[in-house]
Amino acid sequence: MKRLLHTAEDSLLAVALAVMAILPLAEIVARAAFGIGIPGSIPIVQHLTMWVAFLGAAVAAREQKLLALATGQLMPEGKTRDWASVFATAVSGAVSAALAFACWELVKLEKEWGSTFAEDWKVWVALLVLPASFTAVALRQVWNAGPSVVHRLVALVGPLFGFWLARKLTLDEFFLEDVPLWPMWASLALATVLGGPIFAAIGGAALLLFATAEFPTPPVAVPVETYRMAVSPHLPALPMFTLAGFLLGEGGAPKRLLHVFHALFGWMPGGTAVVCACLCAFLTVFTGGSGVTILVAGGILFTALQADGYKEQFSLGLLTASGSLGLLLPPALPLILYGIVAEQPIDKLFIGGILPGLLLIGLIAAWGVWQGVSGKVKRTPFSASAARSALWDAKFELFLPVFVLLVFFGGYASLMELAAVTALYAFCLQTFIHRDVTGRDLLRVFRECGVLIGGVLLIFGVSMGLTSYLVDAQVPMRLVAWATEYIESPIVFLLCLNIFLLGVGCVMDIFSATVVVVPLIVPLGVAFGIDPVHLGIIFIANLELGYLTPPVGLNLFLASYRFDKPLLQIYRAALPMLLILGVGVLLITYVPWLTTFLVGLGDAG
Repeated sequence: MKRLLHTAEDSLLAVALAVMAILPLAEIVARAAFGIGIPGSIPIVQHLTMWVAFLGAAVAAREQKLLALATGQLMPEGKTRDWASVFATAVSGAVSAALAFACWELVKLEKEWGSTFAEDWKVWVALLVLPASFTAVALRQVWNAGPSVVHRLVALVGPLFGFWLARKLTLDEFFLEDVPLWPMWASLALATVLGGPIFAAIGGAALLLFATAEFPTPPVAVPVETYRMAVSPHLPALPMFTLAGFLLGEGGAPKRLLHVFHALFGWMPGGTAVVCACLCAFLTVFTGGSGVTILVAGGILFTALQADGYKEQFSLGLLTASGSLGLLLPPALPLILYGIVAEQPIDKLFIGGILPGLLLIGLIAAWGVWQGVSGKVKRTPFSASAARSALWDAKFELFLPVFVLLVFFGGYASLMELAAVTALYAFCLQTFIHRDVTGRDLLRVFRECGVLIGGVLLIFGVSMGLTSYLVDAQVPMRLVAWATEYIESPIVFLLCLNIFLLGVGCVMDIFSATVVVVPLIVPLGVAFGIDPVHLGIIFIANLELGYLTPPVGLNLFLASYRFDKPLLQIYRAALPMLLILGVGVLLITYVPWLTTFLVGLGDAG
């Protein structure tokens, strides 16, 4: 019975993801054939994005893949770690239950208002996925709280308390007026440090801040912002680009591309290292997350580096760093998210990220060449026939980024339609041409894609609530006033920004940081005359560097898991790469030409 329910849940997620990819394709065909689109297709896709996000979040909770700091893994296994997990689960379960209640209140309000989308489709029906998913997340966290029934019963106290508190705050907005809040804040902070999900920390903070504001707001304020985010016109591009990346990663694309780059660069000193940097960047552009690249291609590339005689420490550091190299290249998801949150043209962010992205790849590749010159590593003589054969085998994969750029910048499709076409391209390539992905693999690929999207957009959704509070409290305006009073030079401001963002990237994933931090720094950038596109590239480059920053940079944990090496060894291995990329980030920050040159050419054209 349990397996049947899981299969049904996975199937519903896959169907929602497939339909949201098919509708934009049908829209393109209808527009070309009949001169008109499909009525209501765009809002339907936007609401399906919400379903994919929250169904994916529920599945992520089931498989214990909700994004967290992973600091809880630093604790040795045993009773202490078990009870620490129970505490973190109880707190995150309390937040999940409170959000489930708040979402149910939003459903009731929408039912009273009778709002519709896409002709006569009721908004409240679409919103049912929110309370259902948060309830599932809460219960599944309890179920996974510990090894025994006692652990689960103790953890269950959290969701029960969260539900009660949310109901109490809805009935009495001033309930917390005379209640000491430090235990709640301390619990949120401790639970996060112990490995609690990031969404719970952000969502819990948003709920508490709204409830204790000068004019208290009931918990429903958070899901209102979550819904507003979910139906953003550009957001559907994220799941579809991610699906394309998963399809490429699941098939033989990494091996074919490895052969291409090896045939082209293997003759160089450090050629295999250059290959790894290029291939990781290519995959990260479409998977949208450095973690996916490390997990999917890390094993293949580590084996290739070892076979060519590279030292283990260098190989570990190279792959740990290269996992996030493609985040500045179009159509990487962080660029799209930044454009949505900062309300900047996404096409300009795509163009502006090209040279900075290539700079970071070039720096890592140059370090690889130096290692090849100074060490005894294997080099492959260049063979024109081998290069032609490898290029022919991987011609469709190599054409994909060219195709994406031509379609988007040629104005032939919107971002959402482009993402759907890219997903179709990857699907046809892997299932019909190369036949690397069979029908039995598809459900798993769709589920894994949904889990990643669910984990990211769950954070994104609750972060919108926190951002809304910060804006209402005029925090950005106060930051601008403080910064302009005490910081006079734009150069000093950028240095402070670098340090601040490095810390943010160390403790937050790039997606939640985008929603929470970007609304704070954009007004500061305006105040100091920083080009808004340049500010966006600075932001993403710093967060990319944060993935490598000890002690809790995400890439460090993923590399430790993927290569089965102690964290301290990964720290040491990644340190040279951290310093090299740090130089690159400083160049990106203080040489704005790297960002603005191609943007200026595009504007002139």
